[in-house]
Amino acid sequence: MADEPEGFGEQGQDLRAQRRGTKRTRTYSLFLDDLRERSGLPSEHAEKALLSVLCTLEQWLLLGEEDDPRTRLPMKLQEALQACAPRGEPPSWKSGVDALLQQVAGDLGGDTARAESITRAVFATVRAHISEGEAAQVGDELPVDLRALWARSI
Repeated sequence: MADEPEGFGEQGQDLRAQRRGTKRTRTYSLFLDDLRERSGLPSEHAEKALLSVLCTLEQWLLLGEEDDPRTRLPMKLQEALQACAPRGEPPSWKSGVDALLQQVAGDLGGDTARAESITRAVFATVRAHISEGEAAQVGDELPVDLRALWARSI
């Protein structure tokens, strides 16, 4: 507008961008708080567990996908998943839950029983933070045994 001081438009955009960033950070923090509560993990391990499960899971979600299924996740989770390192060959659809739990156990330094508990907590937390329709879409894209774990998460 003519009455606006010079640069006000850019300042307004910067302020909006800062608010969006703050909201994403707060949403991610609430997500991690929820995961800590569901899993019983200490703060310093919750994010590592989250990334282990989701980085492993995304290998299945990306198989044969034309669109990126990560776009269904909250923005901070999308940003966190950008840090996922490629893990070699994508898993086959037949490897399912055992491969996921072995990978998570290896990442977190535990056994597969603990990895399953953590995976269930991560799945339940993600499901609580996305819509039912989005959760159904994710489940539909998983191998049958992973779909069962996704559906029965905590």
